[in-house]
Amino acid sequence: MIIITATISTAFAASPEEIVALCVEHSARSRAEPGCISHNIHSDCEDPGRLFFHEEWQDEAAVAAHFAVPESGEFVKRLTALLGERPEISMYRAEAVAMGDLA
Repeated sequence: MIIITATISTAFAASPEEIVALCVEHSARSRAEPGCISHNIHSDCEDPGRLFFHEEWQDEAAVAAHFAVPESGEFVKRLTALLGERPEISMYRAEAVAMGDLA
C-alpha cells in the first residue's frame, strides 16, 4: 500500500472557503479512481487553518494513474494559485501490522 500525506495552510489565503471546497471536490473525485482505498482531507483541531490530506492507494501503479489524471494536475495548479505556493507531498510504502505482532 502507498500512503500519501500533504499539509497546507489557509492562514494567509484570500479565500479559505474556496480552498476547502476545491480540496473536498478533489478528494471525492479521487475516491472513485481504481486503486484508491481512501482519500480524505481533515482540518487540524489545534490549527483550523491547517488542512491535512491522508490518502491510501493499493500500489504504485494506482498512484501513477492518479497523478496522470488531468483533473489531478488541474487541482494542483488551482490549489497552488490559491495558496501562493505548491503543497508539499510525502509518500510512503506501508504494510499492515497486526496488533498481536507488536512486541
